[in-house]
Amino acid sequence: MKKILIILCVTAGLSLGHATAQSDTKTNLEDVRKAIAESNELYFQAFAKNDTDLFISRYAEDCWIMLPNAPALCGPNAAKDFFQGGYNKFGVRNGKLITVDVYGVSEDVVAEVGFWKLYNISNIEIDDGKFIVLWKKTSQGWKMWRESFNSSRGKK
Repeated sequence: MKKILIILCVTAGLSLGHATAQSDTKTNLEDVRKAIAESNELYFQAFAKNDTDLFISRYAEDCWIMLPNAPALCGPNAAKDFFQGGYNKFGVRNGKLITVDVYGVSEDVVAEVGFWKLYNISNIEIDDGKFIVLWKKTSQGWKMWRESFNSSRGKK
């Protein structure tokens, strides 16, 4: 009887610890979702204001931006090059990021999955598609670390 009581206590303790860990993870994931939503709000404000620094600050310094049908942009200049291409070559002036879900990958990395829309200076939609971003926790907060996306409209 004593052994059964000990086993029950240990099992209950492990279950309680597991539930607490899940609760903490869920709370942290909600905080991460909020941080991502705040960063995503600023993402297209950078295009509206032609603010390269605001855009660059969304990304980790060691980011990779994996464009469709092009080599990956990697490292400290990747975000700047990406912004300038979008702004100057494609005429992006605004857009929308629609987050479908955020998944916890590890304590310092989460994955965001969603859809995007791009608008020109006349606020006409010029492209739309889907994305996946791995976010990395840095000393400056959550930053876009690995980004891959493609258009839903196919090659032009």
